[in-house]
Amino acid sequence: MGSKEKTLFTGSGIEIKDLYHPGDASTKAYNEKIGFPGEFPFTRGIQPTMYRGKLWTMRQYAGFGTASETNRRFKYLMQSGQKGLSIAFDLPTQMGLDSDDKLSRGEVGRIGVAVDTLADMEAIFDGIPLSSISTSMTTNAQAVVMLAMYIAVAEKNRVPAFNLHGTVQNDILKEYMARGTYIFPPSHSMRLAADLIEYCSKNLPNWNPISISGYHVREAGCNAVQEAAFMLSDGIAYVEEVLKRGISIDEFAPHLSWIMASGMDLFEEVAKFRAVRRIWAKMVKDRWNSNKSESMKFRLFTATMGSTLSRQEPLNNVVRATLEALASVIGGVQSIHVSSFDEAIGIPDESSVLISLRTQQVLAFESGIVEAADIFGGSYFLEKLTDEFEEKTWEILGKIEKLGGAPEALQKGYFHSEIREGAWKEQKKIETKEKTFIGVNSFSASGNRALRAFKVSDENEHEQLERLKRVKSERDSMSVKASLLRLAESAKLRENIMFPVIECVKAYATIGEVCSILKEELGFYKGINSY
Repeated sequence: MGSKEKTLFTGSGIEIKDLYHPGDASTKAYNEKIGFPGEFPFTRGIQPTMYRGKLWTMRQYAGFGTASETNRRFKYLMQSGQKGLSIAFDLPTQMGLDSDDKLSRGEVGRIGVAVDTLADMEAIFDGIPLSSISTSMTTNAQAVVMLAMYIAVAEKNRVPAFNLHGTVQNDILKEYMARGTYIFPPSHSMRLAADLIEYCSKNLPNWNPISISGYHVREAGCNAVQEAAFMLSDGIAYVEEVLKRGISIDEFAPHLSWIMASGMDLFEEVAKFRAVRRIWAKMVKDRWNSNKSESMKFRLFTATMGSTLSRQEPLNNVVRATLEALASVIGGVQSIHVSSFDEAIGIPDESSVLISLRTQQVLAFESGIVEAADIFGGSYFLEKLTDEFEEKTWEILGKIEKLGGAPEALQKGYFHSEIREGAWKEQKKIETKEKTFIGVNSFSASGNRALRAFKVSDENEHEQLERLKRVKSERDSMSVKASLLRLAESAKLRENIMFPVIECVKAYATIGEVCSILKEELGFYKGINSY
């Protein structure tokens, strides 16, 4: 037989045997652990026929420069067959700053679209039918403002609230963990997140008021099991925060949504999606005593990873993104974004975005993988991997619970230290070639032709500043002042902030003006220094 073969592990440290057999699978507890698609515990998917009944939503993340440029990109994607929109906002917008703020200089419209007032949101959706499109907004600290603007645009277009479909990210905990676009102290940010969830549960019946994210902590450096556990711990924290308001779990749980990364370890990713569905279903049923099937369903949007892309030999990224998208489809998710091959270089151009959309369409309409639900269900390897993934996830969840839950664990520096260590280990594997990265540390081609990065015009910032100046000069300043005063009073009285924010944006108050009032009343957070 020769020398003993090296022991292999998944990216999360789960050992992979060389052969799996019936004794490895969960056949003795089939109904409890596996069951059928559309039935508790939803391991095999949340719909009985999965993609035979309805395909996932193809939702390419887009947004750059000015509102009019983003509008053109959205219309291009829709004409190419995209069914859902996903808005990327620039950094000043994410931080609640106006484009004319001195801190915004040089960042306006760079990594997303600049949105200062309702006029920008109106321009983004000009000519786009809000009643027949699903919109996702990647916005967190100031999510209440962005959703308020979207509601105001819908009202101006006479689109009833029950016809609005989409999601606002609104997951502030992961911003403190990994991403950094927070504004207010954690306790007040949790209040704003809960305000939005409460508002939607009563006023926007088909809107998902939060997309709880594992994606960003994964991209920051943690492994797939940590991604699942950290995300689920955040979900627990949001649910508990809303339950304190006397709202029952079944009033809002059916509209909780989630976002996870889909990485290169194909079968571990598939096992991850199956395991988190099972964990969440059990949690909603046993921890919060729900008997409603819709509350237990784990609705998942996935995005292929940016950190697996390379600047070197960027066309290899087409293959990587395709494999990661394939894992999402096999894993039975509800919505997918496929990263473009040039995202390691800059904002994708129209041709690369089209390839990403076509990747999803080829998988959906040419590959045959959508013709049966949970096509690898019953695989000895996959079922064992799902079980082991679930077990490791519960272990980390238990550790976070002992630390007092996600908000307390955050303040104690637990997440930061785990993410830092994971990122260091991953980088070391690449540098030592323990992990193969084609075209980067292995099989590198000489004379590789570099791609030209898509660039946002320097004129965009000037154009946005002129637009903001014009809106400020034309609006009713007395109405703006009155609405901001009402916002300040509501913040002091701890009333639901959504109602006065909607009033503010309808008066064309800027995002900076609204967030400045909230900073005065709630405070401004400079960072976690306890670790």
